[in-house]
Amino acid sequence: MLDCMATVDTLSPGYEACTSGAGLIDRSETGKLLLTGEQAQAFLDGQVSNEIGALEVGHGRYAALLTNKGRMLGDLRALATEDGLLVLCERVALQPLFDQVRRGLIGWQAELHKRTLELGLLSLVGPRAEEIARAAGLAVPGDEEHDVAGGAGSAYVVRTDAGLDVLPEAERVADVRAALLRVGAVEVPEAVGEIVRVEHGRPRYGIDLDDGVMPAEAGIVERAVSFTKGCYVGQETVARLHWKGKPNRHLRGLRLAEPVAPGAAVTVAGEDGAVPREVGTVGSAVVSPTCGPIALAILRREVSPGDHVQVADGERTVAADVVTPPFA
Repeated sequence: MLDCMATVDTLSPGYEACTSGAGLIDRSETGKLLLTGEQAQAFLDGQVSNEIGALEVGHGRYAALLTNKGRMLGDLRALATEDGLLVLCERVALQPLFDQVRRGLIGWQAELHKRTLELGLLSLVGPRAEEIARAAGLAVPGDEEHDVAGGAGSAYVVRTDAGLDVLPEAERVADVRAALLRVGAVEVPEAVGEIVRVEHGRPRYGIDLDDGVMPAEAGIVERAVSFTKGCYVGQETVARLHWKGKPNRHLRGLRLAEPVAPGAAVTVAGEDGAVPREVGTVGSAVVSPTCGPIALAILRREVSPGDHVQVADGERTVAADVVTPPFA
C-alpha cells in the first residue's frame, strides 16, 4: 500500500495537469492504417459494427471489429480525412485488423496502407487541450468526439472524450511536442493517462477486453454499434443479443479497500460456507488521487452495482464494492 501511494504522490503533478490543465502523453505506438480509394468507406462499413459508409470528411466514429460469432478482435476509430479513411486501434489489435481488412479487399476499389510508423500520436488530456492546441498553431476539430481536423501535411487533430489526439508525421513528432510544451502542456507518463481513463470508465482492448468479449459485455454498444446500417461481420449475434437476450457478463467498476493487480480473480461468497465462487477478473487497476484504489472488471451478470465482492490478489483477499462506471 505504501508503495502504491508513493506512486500516486509521484504522479500527482501530472494528474493535476490531466484534470485541470493539459497533460501530454506520447502514444505513438498506437496502431494506424489508412484506407484510400472510392470504395474505402463502403468496404470498411461492411467489416465493422458502426456506421462508416456515410462519414463526411472531418468526422469519425468508434467501432468494433468482430468475429463471425460477435466477439471482439479489436476496437477502433475510423476517421474520414481528405487523405482517406484513417483507422486507429490498440497496437495489440493491429495485426488482426490488418489481416481481416487485407483479406476482404479483393474486388473492392480500395487500398490499404500502413501508417503506424509513419505517424506519431500525442494525446492532450485535460480541459485546456483545445486552448493549448490552438496556441501551438494546430487546427482544432468540431465539438463531437472523433471529429478530425488537419491533414497528413501538417498534423491530424482528433477530438477524444478526454481532450485531443495530435498525429503529426513521425519526423515532426519532436517539433510538435516541443511546441505544445512551450505553450503550457505538461509531459506526463502513460500511467497518469491510465488513471484518467479508468476514472472515465473506458475499457481498453488488450487489458479489459479481448477476443472472448462481446460489445454488450464490454458496455460499448451505445458508442460502437449501429442497428440500422447494413450487414457487417458478427451482426447477427450482436443484434440477437441486443433485442432478445441478456449478456452473460457486464463491465463493472470496483471500489477497492486496497490496490490490486490486473488479472486478480473477483469472487463472491459461497452459500452456507461453500468455497467462494469466481465471477470475473480484474482488468485495469489504478490508484486514483481522487477516487482511491479502483478497477474495471467484466463480471458475471448476477453481480450488480451495490454488491460486495472479494478480490483474490496473491495471498491477499481485498474487499471491493461493485459500481457502475464512470467513477468521476
